[in-house]
Amino acid sequence: MTHASDHPLLKEISARRGELIQLTQELIRIPTLNPPGKDYRRICSYLAERLGTRGFKVEMVRAEGTPGDCTEYPRWNVIARHEGGTPGECVHFNSHHDVVEVGHGWTKDPFGGELKDGRIYGRGACDMKGGLAASVIAAEVFVDLYPDHKGAVEISATADEESGGYGGVAYLAEQGYFNPDRVQHVIIPEPLNKDRICLGHRGVWWAEIETKGRIAHGSMPFLGDSAIRHMGAVLEEMERHLFPLLATKRTEMPVVPEGAKQSTLNINSIHGGEQEQDPDFTGFPAACVADRCRIVIDRRFLIEEDIGEVKAEIHRMLEKIKAERPDFEYEITDMHEVIPTMTEKDAPVVKSTAAAIEKVLGAQPSYVVSPGTYDQKHIDRIGRLKNCIAYGPGILDLAHQPDEWVGVDDMVDSAGVMALVLAELLL
Repeated sequence: MTHASDHPLLKEISARRGELIQLTQELIRIPTLNPPGKDYRRICSYLAERLGTRGFKVEMVRAEGTPGDCTEYPRWNVIARHEGGTPGECVHFNSHHDVVEVGHGWTKDPFGGELKDGRIYGRGACDMKGGLAASVIAAEVFVDLYPDHKGAVEISATADEESGGYGGVAYLAEQGYFNPDRVQHVIIPEPLNKDRICLGHRGVWWAEIETKGRIAHGSMPFLGDSAIRHMGAVLEEMERHLFPLLATKRTEMPVVPEGAKQSTLNINSIHGGEQEQDPDFTGFPAACVADRCRIVIDRRFLIEEDIGEVKAEIHRMLEKIKAERPDFEYEITDMHEVIPTMTEKDAPVVKSTAAAIEKVLGAQPSYVVSPGTYDQKHIDRIGRLKNCIAYGPGILDLAHQPDEWVGVDDMVDSAGVMALVLAELLL
């Protein structure tokens, strides 16, 4: 009886363990911080050179005119495609190359790529340069062993997923790179654990709520009208009625963790009154009543909810306050929205990945849905491609944390799964 580890693809990936470690480290050492969007061209050029020498046709695509794109911080993406010997479908691995701010609390060099006890540390190690590296090694091994495969293998490293993906996958989808007649299967190697297949994500609506007041001297606040006090009424109404209401909304989607099976709302930020001064300012505030106060809300909703009703809840809440509170005036501004998405469990890429996980890990996968959105939203909404999942190494809870890491064994196993998916679909 032949053991799964005897498969030529898995044996070769195991032999390239050191190369996988080195690639991951080199990717981490390129500090692609977003915001503002540093070193995007550098990481794309690095991958373009590597994959170009291995027989892939490479394109560098700048998403001109997208949010954040400018001369100093251009939004660069790279797409590499290997055509096989006979016609067939295309399997595409998409990873974002940007990482979030470092933050405080690190005991490792955030951009050092340190290897210790089987873990590689660094900002983006887990989310998601480990997954990017695993997909590159999987694709390289596959085309080395089977250069005359059917169809095509594609790898992309794209910009700005951490800030919505508009300079990355959204732009590429608008340009036709994810059209179903060009690409048929997509795997996004986000860190969802190597034994889980992520079918999709909840929806999101971001909006800004502004309450309005009237400026006056702070010693005579009765001559003005405090927008901050009006916002306090909004926050109180949320606490008393909106948050309890959201807690009653539950989904049949297999969302993880458990708390995300309900609707949620996060108050992302609050700003009111006098503008904050520079840190080195040593003066005192002026005595003024706040005439403006703003909050940004981040509402995550379920596939069972309608986006119109999600927005209507907030509008009804604000109208209720207006009816009850003298001089209450508000304005609400949409920022962006994403509809929930979930790929069917019997979709071809899901079944192929499930079979590969069972071969590599000896266990059936679990199926999950992400609490937050990722670039599947653009592949679905703009590309109209439903045959898409997230699958990759790394533990989701480590993303955006200090001392972020990815396990080498997890990357090796995930690369093996990805390679077997290619074999299933393209041989």
